[in-house]
Amino acid sequence: MTLAADAIELPSGQTMPVLGQGTWYLGERPARRRDELAALRAGLDLDMTMIDTAEMYGDGASEELVGEAIVGRRADVFLVDKVLPSHASRRETLRACRRSLQRLGVDHIDLYLLHWRGAHPLAETIEAFGELVEAGDIGQWGVSNFDLSDMQDLLEAGGGACATNQILYNLTRRGPEFDLLPWLREHQIPVMAYSPIEQGRLLGHPQVAEVAARHEATAAQVALAWLLRQGAIAAIPRSSNPEHTRENAEARDLDLAEEDVAALDAAFPPPAGPQPLEML
Repeated sequence: MTLAADAIELPSGQTMPVLGQGTWYLGERPARRRDELAALRAGLDLDMTMIDTAEMYGDGASEELVGEAIVGRRADVFLVDKVLPSHASRRETLRACRRSLQRLGVDHIDLYLLHWRGAHPLAETIEAFGELVEAGDIGQWGVSNFDLSDMQDLLEAGGGACATNQILYNLTRRGPEFDLLPWLREHQIPVMAYSPIEQGRLLGHPQVAEVAARHEATAAQVALAWLLRQGAIAAIPRSSNPEHTRENAEARDLDLAEEDVAALDAAFPPPAGPQPLEML
């Protein structure tokens, strides 16, 4: 597998790209399919080779879009998918994964995540993940939207092989910095940040625009660079426009100065105490 030069080492020793592509809401509108395919393929050309999707997105429509986008390029892609909590029993996890494989048109998923914690015992889901790894259907597994107590429960349930925790984390959602991120770093579990530009709401923020102007960059690039500079954090911005995808890719080359970070800290203060993990 060919990965981007900027990559994060997972607990297994394998690596994942530091900057990828999200697909939430993609694939749901036929009129936009051509542009969405072009955006995903542009990202692959720019070494944004991690693509994140989920069975929930468009009830499988996003997976089908991704499958079309990566035809002939599967070896270049680090493919991330997610199982719904309602499907997270041992038996249903196996079935859900194989349905996703069929929609994607691939023989394996590189990283398979539990989308959020549900009612099924974590031990059952972990057992299913292990079976999928053994069968070659997935390379490794992780979780999404797990707060600190959830992660502690996961390890107690036998989840030591967890490769990542995908969470809502950006300049406006800094709650994880107080306790969750330090715990994940201590246990060497990387973070995958979704909605890193806060679904576009950061683009109009004056302080972000001011930092961007100093670097002749875009606000989106500043928001992404702020995440990537921390290390062991990957970001998966969504784009349905090839030009926006190109701008996102260039965020890897943006080096924020200490004065930039200080200005962003003043505009978006870090948490002073524990906060519940937010979700979208």
